[in-house]
Amino acid sequence: MPGRRYSFEVNRVSKAAPAALFRLESDGSLWSTWARPLIVQSRWVSRGADDAGGVGAIRELGLWPVLVREETLEYEADRRHVYTLTGPAPFKDYRAELLLTPNAAGGTDLRWTGSFTESLPGTGPIARATLSGLIGRLATQLVKAAENGR
Repeated sequence: MPGRRYSFEVNRVSKAAPAALFRLESDGSLWSTWARPLIVQSRWVSRGADDAGGVGAIRELGLWPVLVREETLEYEADRRHVYTLTGPAPFKDYRAELLLTPNAAGGTDLRWTGSFTESLPGTGPIARATLSGLIGRLATQLVKAAENGR
């Protein structure tokens, strides 16, 4: 019996331009500069064909021995980044999207969504709460870093 599908959404508003936010989030080597203490190590495992962080790129994030690998599925520079987890995870079919939209105030509306299928029945709500909290904190740190010109 397949597990249930869950999703979450995180929204933030930034004074920074979409390009500043996108540069930090899509570059696998930069996460350890702005996402600490959640992400202490970050590196490229492989680069995308058309762009360093483009489709097919794989970044590795976390703190050894707990490192996750994320593969870029869709990439629209300064606007949209879609990725999935590769390798073992406590859930299946994870897909996340960062969408950056310029707003009337001259900044950016950030929307970070994710969805997954629970591996074990009943684990979905806990996984959703954990992922939503993690992405929420990362989104806040991303906004702060971009606004501070990192």
